[in-house]
Amino acid sequence: MRTIEQQTAERAVLVGLIESAKDEESMEELKELAETAGAHVVGMVTQRRKGVDSAHYIGKGKLEELKAFIEANQIDVVIVNDELSGSQIKNMEDILGVKIVDRTCLILDIFARRARTKESKLQVELAQLKYRLPRLVGLGGQLSRLGGGIGTRGPGETKLETDRRHIQNRIKAIEKKLASIERHRNLYRQRRAKNRVPVVSIVGYTNAGKSTLFNVLTKAESYVEDKLFATLDTSARKLILPSGRQVILVDTVGFIRRLPHDLIEGFKSTLEEVRYSDLLLHVIDITSPDIDEKIQLVEKVLSELDAISIPRLEVFNKIDLIDVNSIDIKRKQAIFISAKNGVGLENLKLAIEKELSE
Repeated sequence: MRTIEQQTAERAVLVGLIESAKDEESMEELKELAETAGAHVVGMVTQRRKGVDSAHYIGKGKLEELKAFIEANQIDVVIVNDELSGSQIKNMEDILGVKIVDRTCLILDIFARRARTKESKLQVELAQLKYRLPRLVGLGGQLSRLGGGIGTRGPGETKLETDRRHIQNRIKAIEKKLASIERHRNLYRQRRAKNRVPVVSIVGYTNAGKSTLFNVLTKAESYVEDKLFATLDTSARKLILPSGRQVILVDTVGFIRRLPHDLIEGFKSTLEEVRYSDLLLHVIDITSPDIDEKIQLVEKVLSELDAISIPRLEVFNKIDLIDVNSIDIKRKQAIFISAKNGVGLENLKLAIEKELSE
């Protein structure tokens, strides 16, 4: 257990199970997620065990230790590094006496704060409802939390009707609206295909610098912030290549470890834009200590979207933050840039042109 000092709103303690170094990295990422959601992370409580406790997530001894930590540090919310069932949340709240938020709920909360367009708001609400539906039995009336804060944001948080039929009807209504939006998008795609305008999509792990690159290449003004999931909305702008050829450049939502399935499903219509691309720019944060793992995770999501076979360029961003002489990445078609400082962008445009011509 360790204490972390910072000054923000809700006082939170992070809880997770540790089996390997990857789990420790996941806990650090959970801290970033919590801070992005506006929490003041006071400390972490971890337990080394293989299986999740079916009733309380962690063992009873560790649960008592967590309860003592909560009382000693005036904790408002416990954030758990896994997805919990409704009964697990209820059991933990009964014993600990504070709000319990799992990793999926935390990510949904961040998405609810970041959603700006009508489509992304509908997609987030759809994912939230699908998350809540199977938890009705365990949580009951607690799903209509009125206290505010993390885990309560998003459409309908002030008066969430937990009746199963109501939620199912709302899900159907949202899916119908999203299907209508998707039909319009398909017409737009057909028009682009008819005009033979190539589509280049930017993909990558969250906070790798995708929106910064999109802005500098297209002179757009997409929202940029040094936080996870700074932007959710897919943006498309015209990009002029060195030869004068025009392409459509598309910015997409970032990926992350354990991205909730309901979010992938909810954002599928947006993410499917990737499937119709002629070329992908996989933006990678070269300063990240776990580059290979993040590359593999992005490739896994691309596989789920049936987009793994689309040609792609690996674009290593943020080279302004490292010693260039220390770069030891020998990958086919790798390009090194600093989107923030404009370094390597002409080489990137030439590489895009070469790849499209081939």
